[in-house]
Amino acid sequence: MEALAIREMRDDEREAVAALWESCGLTRPWNDPAADIALALAGPASTLLVGEVAGDAPAGLAASVMVGHDGHRGTVYYVSVAPACRRRGYGRQMMAAAEDWLKQRGIWKLNLLIRADNTAVEAFYASLGYAVEPRTAMAKWLDPSKNPQNAGKG
Repeated sequence: MEALAIREMRDDEREAVAALWESCGLTRPWNDPAADIALALAGPASTLLVGEVAGDAPAGLAASVMVGHDGHRGTVYYVSVAPACRRRGYGRQMMAAAEDWLKQRGIWKLNLLIRADNTAVEAFYASLGYAVEPRTAMAKWLDPSKNPQNAGKG
């Protein structure tokens, strides 16, 4: 397994990270990547970790993960590995870095949400020790204009 150099994202890498997410198919019209990045970097309870292969320029970031906590449980978002860099163990390294970031802050459990249409990653997370827990996930759109079901409604 080729080791990644993993660190917190630099401010000048925002566009490169958003482009990485786009190349991985992680963006959605109702989630503005720039706003998500800004929010993750706005306080001490979340961050964005990036991974690069030794010698690569910042524009060639190989992987990223947004990680945060609510003071009780951790969560990851935008776990991404550039399509050309997959099957090298980078996703595993990024998840380990996110878990370490949470452990350093006293957070002892990470909850992981997977979109129903993203079945391809379930086996990956299972191989890292994640298990399905019976839960009902509920949500409320606090800003109805962001809800994709309201798209095109006046």
